[in-house]
Amino acid sequence: MKNYNKYQVGYFPPPASQMKWIKKDHIEKAPRWCSVDLRDGNQALIVPMNLEEKIAFFKYLVSLGFKEIEVGFPAASETEYTFLRRLIEDDLIPEDVTVQVLTQSREHIIERTFEALAGVKNAVVHLYNSTSFVQRQQVFRASREEIVEIAVSGAKLLKSYAAKYPESNFTFEYSPESFTGTEMDFAVQICNAVISVWEPTPKHKVIINLPATVQMSMPHVFANQVEYMCDHLANRENLIISLHPHNDRGTGVADAELGLLAGGDRVEGTLFGNGERTGNVDIITLAMNMYSHGVDPGLDFSNMPNVVNAYETFTSMSVPPRHPYSGELVFAAFSGSHQDAIAKGMKWREEKKENIWSVPYLPIDPHDVGREYDGDVIRINSQSGKGGIAYILENNFGYKVPKDMQSELGYMIKDISDKTHHELSPEEIFQAFKETYINVFDPIDITDATFNHLSSTKEEDDDSVSVVMRVVIDGDVYNLSANGNGRLDAVSNALRKTQYHFDYRFVTYSEHAVSADSNSKAAAYICISDTNNNLYWGVGTHADIVLASVNALVSALNRMNKKVHFVL
Repeated sequence: MKNYNKYQVGYFPPPASQMKWIKKDHIEKAPRWCSVDLRDGNQALIVPMNLEEKIAFFKYLVSLGFKEIEVGFPAASETEYTFLRRLIEDDLIPEDVTVQVLTQSREHIIERTFEALAGVKNAVVHLYNSTSFVQRQQVFRASREEIVEIAVSGAKLLKSYAAKYPESNFTFEYSPESFTGTEMDFAVQICNAVISVWEPTPKHKVIINLPATVQMSMPHVFANQVEYMCDHLANRENLIISLHPHNDRGTGVADAELGLLAGGDRVEGTLFGNGERTGNVDIITLAMNMYSHGVDPGLDFSNMPNVVNAYETFTSMSVPPRHPYSGELVFAAFSGSHQDAIAKGMKWREEKKENIWSVPYLPIDPHDVGREYDGDVIRINSQSGKGGIAYILENNFGYKVPKDMQSELGYMIKDISDKTHHELSPEEIFQAFKETYINVFDPIDITDATFNHLSSTKEEDDDSVSVVMRVVIDGDVYNLSANGNGRLDAVSNALRKTQYHFDYRFVTYSEHAVSADSNSKAAAYICISDTNNNLYWGVGTHADIVLASVNALVSALNRMNKKVHFVL
């Protein structure tokens, strides 16, 4: 990397920057959006879209809420020309949607462009020519005056050709291409020259587009450039300042956000940032950033999985799993501490009936973009924690695992993931939970139990419940009865009448009704300990909560018999 010394700053900061934009802490309203997926995005594809694909993509962009869509460079190819004609002739452009076309400042290209637009209701005609110092020096080898003449000539041609189509409502747009590498005084000079030709009015405003054709600076410098232009352009009140950030430095979204704070009114970009080189500004990320600050972006990304699928279908590109807001794993939390915080935040939100979103680690509610908490947010692998596993079992299957049991369960599930080297689905987690803890009836199985409450006038008489039960142990059948101070104590006393030695004590018991997708109506959780203070958990389920508790005790005893325990 010793070649760094051959690079130098190639941009031109404003001669004096007041940085008024820095006093604003967020974007207060959405800009005008213009999708350039069908032009800038399409020309970045290895295999460009065919005519039918472009029509389908256009309709999809309309469905997302875009009111301005750049449909191409109609003078560049027959496909581009035919596409625009199909949109117009088949009446595929809604009344409230404006199409945009791109043209160089050359008469035969401008003429062909207007021929393609014949009959359109509303259109933006976007004129551009390169203005940067290196382009003037190395490509055109032209003076400032000659570059201005190219722009002015094109502006005049647009005005004269538009007059030939009075049935159409045209808006003119001008881009000093490679704006970021243009001296600021020259950028102002050439834009003002174009503005003077077009003579914008309140009813017929002009779009001045400031493209970061190649990102060359940090975002705050771009914002200063935008602010400088807004302060020095003529007839500013009748201008729409548009931004077209590319992403060479990976800061396309930051450029757009700071550019909007600095006076931008409009943004040209693409879904997921598809564009030349490293891409354009990602409109989805930019819009969702505003959404997360309580600003209506004016675009509909409420079904993000569908947006991802449509984009990948139309472009044959793929959305990375960690792409902001839209990636498959963007809401996924594998870390135990993250899962615990999210689960507690969700519970707090439910308890407080909170309307404002403030859940740890989740900048927006996944439901707002068509994602689910289960399977999308809490994901389980060997790095996960007890809270996430408990959350999965409760929200997917209705089992409210006691807090004291969660550590043992967490280690058991993580061990499975670690040994199999893969993420566990909610179904796999439940299956492991079920096989390990629920209704474990081998080698002990109480096949029938009937309980009766006993009446006594003596305060000291603790035997308040009797049980008559049938139990199978290692194939031996016992018909037993006993009394106890509760149903589980009665069962324990009956078991001790067999030839087997049962030596344990109860540690904790809890029960609840089971909801969610489960056929069980009740669940009971029992923890017992042996003489060495080893803990054994069992879970029982049954339509009758009394029998569910019996099943939980049996499950715990069978785990104790197999020496399956968690040492505190």
